Amino acid sequence: MAGPQSLRELSPDCTSPTPPAASQILAGSLKAPLWLRAYFQGLLFSLGCGIQRHCGKVLFLGLLAFGALALGLRVAIIETDLEQLWVEVGSRVSQELHYTKEKLGEEAAYTSQMLIQTARQEGKNVLTAEALGLHLQAAFTASKVQVSLYGKSWDLNKICYKSGVPLIENGMIERMIEKLFPCVILTPLDCFWEGAKLQGGSAYLPGRPDIQWTNLDPEQLLEELGPFTSLEGFRELLDKAQVGQAYVGRPCLDPDDLQCPPTAPNHHSRQAPNVAQELSGGCYGFSHKFMHWQEELLLGGMVRDPRGQLLRAEALQSTFLLMSPRQLYEHFRGDYQTHDIGWSEEQAGIVLQAWQRRFVELAQEALPENSSQQIHAFSPTTLEDILHTFSEVSAARVAGGYLLMLAYACVTMLRWDCAQSQGAVGLAGVLLVALAVASGLGLCALLGIAFNAATTQVLPFLALGIGVDDIFLLAHSFTKAPPGTPLWERMGECLQRTGTSVALTSINNMVAFFMAALVPIPALRAFSLQCLPSCPPQAAVVVGCNFAAVMLIFPAILSLDLCRRHRRRLDVLCCFSRYCPCMPPLLFLGSSPTCPSLAFQGLRLACILSASSSPCSARVIQILPQELGDRTVPVGIAHLTTTVQAFTHCEASSQHVVTVLPPQAHLVPPPSDPLASELFSPRGSTRDLLDQEEGSRQKAAFKSLPCACWNLAHFARYWFAPLLLQSHAKAMVLVFFGALLALSLYGATLVQDGLALTDVVPRSTKEHAFLSAQLRYFSLYEVALVTQGGFDYAHSQRALFDLHQRFSSLKAVLPPPATQAPRTWLHYYRNWLQGIQTAFDQDWASGRITRHSYRNGSEDGALAYKLLIQTGNAQEPLDFSQLTTRKLVDKEGLIPPELFYMGLTVWVSSDPLGLAASQANFYPPPPEWLHDRFDTTGENLRIPAAQPLEFAQFPFLLHGLQETADFVEAIEGARAACAEAGQAGVRAYPSGSPFLFWEQYLGLRRCFLLAVCILLVCTFLVCALLLLSPWTAVLIVLVLAMMTVELFGVMGFLGIKLSAIPVVILVASVGIGVEFTVHVALGFLTTQGSRNLRAAYALEHTFAPVTDGAVSTLLGLLMLAGSNFDFIVRYFFMVLTVLTLLGLLHGLVLLPVLLSILGPPPEVVQMYKESPRVLSPTAAQEGRLRWGVSASLPQSYARVTTSMTVTFHPPPLPGAYIHSASDESAWSSVATAAADTSGNPSLRGPSPTAE
Repeated sequence: MAGPQSLRELSPDCTSPTPPAASQILAGSLKAPLWLRAYFQGLLFSLGCGIQRHCGKVLFLGLLAFGALALGLRVAIIETDLEQLWVEVGSRVSQELHYTKEKLGEEAAYTSQMLIQTARQEGKNVLTAEALGLHLQAAFTASKVQVSLYGKSWDLNKICYKSGVPLIENGMIERMIEKLFPCVILTPLDCFWEGAKLQGGSAYLPGRPDIQWTNLDPEQLLEELGPFTSLEGFRELLDKAQVGQAYVGRPCLDPDDLQCPPTAPNHHSRQAPNVAQELSGGCYGFSHKFMHWQEELLLGGMVRDPRGQLLRAEALQSTFLLMSPRQLYEHFRGDYQTHDIGWSEEQAGIVLQAWQRRFVELAQEALPENSSQQIHAFSPTTLEDILHTFSEVSAARVAGGYLLMLAYACVTMLRWDCAQSQGAVGLAGVLLVALAVASGLGLCALLGIAFNAATTQVLPFLALGIGVDDIFLLAHSFTKAPPGTPLWERMGECLQRTGTSVALTSINNMVAFFMAALVPIPALRAFSLQCLPSCPPQAAVVVGCNFAAVMLIFPAILSLDLCRRHRRRLDVLCCFSRYCPCMPPLLFLGSSPTCPSLAFQGLRLACILSASSSPCSARVIQILPQELGDRTVPVGIAHLTTTVQAFTHCEASSQHVVTVLPPQAHLVPPPSDPLASELFSPRGSTRDLLDQEEGSRQKAAFKSLPCACWNLAHFARYWFAPLLLQSHAKAMVLVFFGALLALSLYGATLVQDGLALTDVVPRSTKEHAFLSAQLRYFSLYEVALVTQGGFDYAHSQRALFDLHQRFSSLKAVLPPPATQAPRTWLHYYRNWLQGIQTAFDQDWASGRITRHSYRNGSEDGALAYKLLIQTGNAQEPLDFSQLTTRKLVDKEGLIPPELFYMGLTVWVSSDPLGLAASQANFYPPPPEWLHDRFDTTGENLRIPAAQPLEFAQFPFLLHGLQETADFVEAIEGARAACAEAGQAGVRAYPSGSPFLFWEQYLGLRRCFLLAVCILLVCTFLVCALLLLSPWTAVLIVLVLAMMTVELFGVMGFLGIKLSAIPVVILVASVGIGVEFTVHVALGFLTTQGSRNLRAAYALEHTFAPVTDGAVSTLLGLLMLAGSNFDFIVRYFFMVLTVLTLLGLLHGLVLLPVLLSILGPPPEVVQMYKESPRVLSPTAAQEGRLRWGVSASLPQSYARVTTSMTVTFHPPPLPGAYIHSASDESAWSSVATAAADTSGNPSLRGPSPTAE
C-alpha cells in the first residue's frame, strides 16, 4: 500500500468539503441517509429560526420553568441509611431484610459502642497490668458518661442493654435485681475484679452498705436473706446461670487497691496476676454459663506458643451494648421518670445519640498525650455523623468550581474582535448550566428520589463539566456563520450545523446513565438510575435538563447577543458602545439589468467595507456583479464562495465613496492550502463544529495582533494534523495505543473487589484510626442464620440441627470453645428440657413427686411434671399416665413434636438468661406463663402452646474476613448451606452486615460486563441512527471499548478497588467518551477528499471544541480534589480525570488515525462536467479563481477583501425553512436551470442582505 500523500501537496480537487446534507443529494442518486439527515436538520433549522424570532419570550419562559423546578431542592431528602443506600431493591438480600423487619421491627436488639486500645509503638504487647490499667481508666471514664436532656439525667445504667432480666415473685428481690442487674459489657476487664467498676447499678438493704458489683457476693447475700424470705427459685436461677461469687471471686489487677475484696485470689498475696494466663480462653460476665466472651472478641494481634498458650497481643477491645431507641422508649413508657416530658421514640433516639457522642469524646480524651497507649472509640452515631458530613453539600467548593468555570468560559470566549467576542455569552452559558443542574436535581427531589453523597459531592461538578461542552460548541459555531446567511436565520443555521452533535452526545450520555440500572446498588442508581422503575435517574435527568437548556434557552441568549454585536455594544459591558473596526456597515448588492455580458446570472458580490472616522463610512453603495467570462462553477455545488479584492477611496471634499474593481479581473482558485478553513462556508457540512479562525476573508481590512492569530484551530491545521497523519506517525500511534491496551489488560488483572469504610472515612481522623485498627485486629462480624415460617419446626428438628452443623463447619465461622455448648436456641432449649427431665427423674425416684402431687419436688421437677402430662388435645389436655411412659427428649436428642410448642412456652418463661443468650428472637413470641409450684386449683397444670414459629435465628461469629474474597467465600458457603437445608424442607437465610454489603460482589463483575456490552450496543445503534453510517459507528464503539478497558486497567495500577461506584463510572465512561469521539467522526464523515485530507479537516474543526470540552470537564472535576474525603478524591476525581485524559487522547489522536486508515468513504463525491459553459478541474486549477489586481495602488485607496457567492434555487426538502426574497423572480429561470443541471437541493434561497 502506497504511503499517504503529503497534506500540503494534495490537489485542490480533493480538498473541497461537502455541502450541507440537503445539498449533498445528487440528481438520480438520492440517498435515504442524506435525505433523513437533511430532514432532521431542517427541523433544527426551523427550531433555531423560531427561537431567534421569539428569543425574549423563550428566554423568559425557559428561565421561569427552570427556576420553578429548582425550587424543588427545598424538599430534597438526603439518604444516609446504609441499608437503603447499599441493598438492591427487590434483590434476594432486600427480600430477606424486609422479612426480618416485618417480623422483628425496624431495629436491631442493641447497638454497640466500642473501645480499641493499641500501643503507640506498633507491635508492642498490651497484655500487661499497666496496659490493662490504662484500658480500665478509659473504659471507666466512658462508662460514667451522663447527658442531661428533657430535664433528666441519663447514664449508662438507664440506657444499656441488659440480657434476660428474670421475673421474681418477691417484690423486694425484684426491685433489687432491677437496680443491680448488670449491663452487657464485653471487656477483657471481666477476667478481673476491676470489671465490676464498669457496672453502675446499686441497691440498698437496711443494715448494709450500698450493694454494688464491686462488693456483691451473690452466694453470701442469699445466705443472709434466706431466713427472712423464700429465695429458692432465685437461688436455682443463679445456680443454673453459674453466677457463683460474680466479680468478687476474681483476681485484682491492682492487688494494692483498697477496694480489692478479700475473696479475690491474690488479695492476700499482693501479687499482680499473669495477664496472658488470665485472658487465655476468654473472659466471663457475671454468668459463666451464658456470658462467655471469647478471646477473639477481646484481644487482637494474638501470638501463641507452639502449645497454643497465649503469649502476647497487640490490641484490647471493650464493647458496651445499649438499647435500641424502640427498646428505650418501651422501657420508660409510662414510667414516673418520663411521664411529664411527652416521652416518644424520637426522644429516645436523641438521648442515645447524645450519650454516644459524649461517650466517644470522653473515651478518646481519657488517656494523656504522653501515654504509651492510645484509645480509639466508635459508635453507630459516629458512623451516621460521618455519612451526614459526607452527604452535605460544600457550598464553598460548589461556588469555587462554578466561579472557576465562569472565569474560564469568559476568558476563552473573549476576542480582540468584538464582533466575535462572546465573554458575556460564556458567563450566561455557565450560569444557565448551573440553573439546569439545579432544576434537574429539583425535579428529582419532586419525584421523590432521595439524594446521597454521590449526588451532593460529585454530580454538580460532573454535570457542569459535561453541560458546558455544548455551550462552547454552540457559541463558537454561532460566530462562524457562512457568508450570505441572513441575520434572521443565523440561529437556525447554527442549530442546523451543530444540533445533531449536541443531540448525539446528550442522548449517549443519558443512555449511559440509564444503563446503570444494571448496577444493583440503590445509592448509585439514585446517582445514575433511581431504584424505583417509575422514577428517572438523577444523572440522566440532569443531562436531560442540560440538553433542554442548551437547545432551547441558550439559543435565545445567542440571539440576544447577536443584537448586541450589531448595535456595536461592548462585550460583557453591553450597556456601553464603542468604535469597533470589525463592525462595518453592510454593502447591499443589487442585480443590474444592464449587465448582458454576464455568463452566469445569479452571481452576487457582498462587499464589507471597513468603517472609518470619515463621514462617508456610513454610506451604502452597490457593486455590480462582475463578468465571469466563459468560466462557471462546478455542477453539483449549491454555493461557491471565493475571494474578491476591490479598492475604495473616500473623497473628503464630496464625502463620497469611490469603489474601483480591477479592469482585468479574472477568477482563480484559492491558494493551495489543503487545510484552508472552508468547512464553514455555505458549501460546508451543516454539522461541522467550531471554527476559531479569525476569518480574515469575512472581515474588513483589520489586522489583528500576531498573538491573536494563533489558536487551537491554527495549531491543528498547520502543526498537529500534518504531523499526526504521516505514515510513520500513524504507525507510532497504533503501536503506542496497542501497548497501552496490553498494559491496561495486565492492570485489569490487578483490580480487586471491595470497598471498606476506611476508604470512605477521611484519613488522619480519629474515626479512620479506629476503623483501621478494627479491620486489622478485630475483623469479627455478628451474623445470624434465620429460619422462616412455612415448615413445621417440631418435625424438622433433625434438619435444623444439620443446618446448624453445616453452617458451623464453614471456614469463616468462629467455633465455640470445646467446653461450651453451641450457642443456639434449639440446643439451649433441648439442654434445658434434659435438665428438668433429670430433676424429675430424681424427684420421682426419691418419692418427692408422685402421680398426683409435685409440691414436694424441686422447681425443675415440677416443671417437668407439668410438661409430661400434656397431650396437646383440647378435649383431654392432661394424661397422668404419661409421667413414666414418655421423655421430654428422646434417645435421638429430639423433642417430641406434640410437646415442642408447649415446652417452648415453659422454657421462654422459665429460663430468661438462656433465652437472652440464645438470641432466638422468636416470632410470634410464645405466650407468658407463670409457674406456681404451690397452685392447688389445677389451672396451672394447663400449659398454652406457642404459635407455630415464623421467625427464629441461630447466632454466629465470622472471623478472619480481611479481603473481599474472604467475604465472598463465606457468603457462598452460607448460601450453599441454606440451599441444602431447603432441600430438606427448611427455609433459611443468612443475615448480617457481610450479607448486606458484600453480597453485591457475587455478581458485580457480571453486571459490569453486561452493562458495558449493552451500552456499547446502544451507542452503536444511536450513532448509526443519527450518523446513518454503521461503518463510522463501529469505529466509535471500538474506540469507546478501548477507553473503558484502559480506564479499568489504570484503576488496577492506582490501587482503586472495584465496587459499585467505580462500576458506575466505568459504565458512564462510555457515554462521556462519546463527547470526545463523535465530533471528530462527524467532521470526517461529512467532508470530501481522501481519508487523510478528511481526517485533517475533522481535526482542524474539532480540535478546539474537544480540547475546550476536556478542559471544562477537568475544571468541573478540579473542585473534587479539594474534598476532605479521600474517597471522593480517589474514586471520583482521579478516575474521572483519567477518563477525561484518555478521552482526549483517543478522540484527537487514535480516532483520526483509524479514520485515515479505515474510515468510511465520503458520502458525496464532488463531480465536474465539462462543457463550453463548465470549467474542468484542470482549467480551474490553471485559472486560479481569484480577481487579479495590480500590486501597486494609489495611496488614497484601500484594499478590501470580501466574499463572492454563487447561489442555486433547487426544490426544497420537507421540513426545510424557506425564505422568499423580493428579487427571487429575477433568479427564477437561472435557478431552475441550475437545479435541473445539478440536482442539488438547497435549504433556502438567497437573502437581500449579507452580514
